[in-house]
Amino acid sequence: MTTHKLLVVLSLATLTGGGLVAGMGGCRGAGRSGESGTRTARHSDTRATEAAELAGRLKNEGLVDQALREFERAIEINPTMTTAYMGAGDIYRERGDFEGAEQHYGQAARTAPNQFEPNYWHGHALQMLNRITEAVRAYLRALAIRPDDFNANLNLATAYLQLGEDAQAVIYAERAVRIDASNGPARVNLGAAYANAGRHNEAIEQYEAAAELMPLTPELLLNLAESLGKVGRHQEMAGTIREVIRQHPSAMAQERLGSALFRLREYDLSLEAFRTATQMDERHYPAWNGIGVCLLNRYLWSNKSDLNALDSARNALRRSLQIERNQPRIAELLTRY
Repeated sequence: MTTHKLLVVLSLATLTGGGLVAGMGGCRGAGRSGESGTRTARHSDTRATEAAELAGRLKNEGLVDQALREFERAIEINPTMTTAYMGAGDIYRERGDFEGAEQHYGQAARTAPNQFEPNYWHGHALQMLNRITEAVRAYLRALAIRPDDFNANLNLATAYLQLGEDAQAVIYAERAVRIDASNGPARVNLGAAYANAGRHNEAIEQYEAAAELMPLTPELLLNLAESLGKVGRHQEMAGTIREVIRQHPSAMAQERLGSALFRLREYDLSLEAFRTATQMDERHYPAWNGIGVCLLNRYLWSNKSDLNALDSARNALRRSLQIERNQPRIAELLTRY
């Protein structure tokens, strides 16, 4: 953005210098031409402003289609009118048309690179389009202008999580929590960042804090359960997942319960949970892996005499690989048995 702005400034300076060097002979005529151009520009600015103001009134009255047409008309009259780009971008965003929103917010950011709102909303639209690397750049530009904006820090942390850049995610997730420690989603975000970085005890602290600040969602409880399991608190992990299943039963929750029960050496209950998961979603391949491992254990504990268990284990592992081929450990396990 800065480079483009600099090129425009240099270009204008060159044209002005050329006029000055041209000599005194054409000075009066040049002055009249300049005054006419100024009047035309002022007239255009006035018409663009009127169109944008009308668009704002129409939008407030719920006449969104008409408002969008007026914002677009203002842009056509004055292609550097940031407020018109932002107004149109807002309408596209509110409609869920993030392609249109991205185009208009991007233009707004180009016309006003030093303003926070165009850069922030451009980042938001890019993130919604899953153009995460570009979103990160836009959020960083926004934060260079307003470093302590809560939403920009929160969204940037989320974007870094999406990119798998956990160290960077922690930095901005921590900043979001410092800005608003009472925000539950910010605590969840920080917990996820800590968990991805392998800092599960700290993740648990954030998830538990979030649980006191916001409704208990399945995502929050499953995240908490996962970190509890990582630090060996398997009984608490199982109890947390049972609460998820009580409120919002799902294949993922059943599969996570199976994993917790397996670690607690409750193998029959573990196998039952994995099977329930596949009944709920036959394409949830981690549950097929769980079934396979449980049955392989049963085969080994029988001194390799329970061939039915071995055959069923192989079938479960094959089913998993049919759904998701990129599982080298499962492929190796199937080859070994």
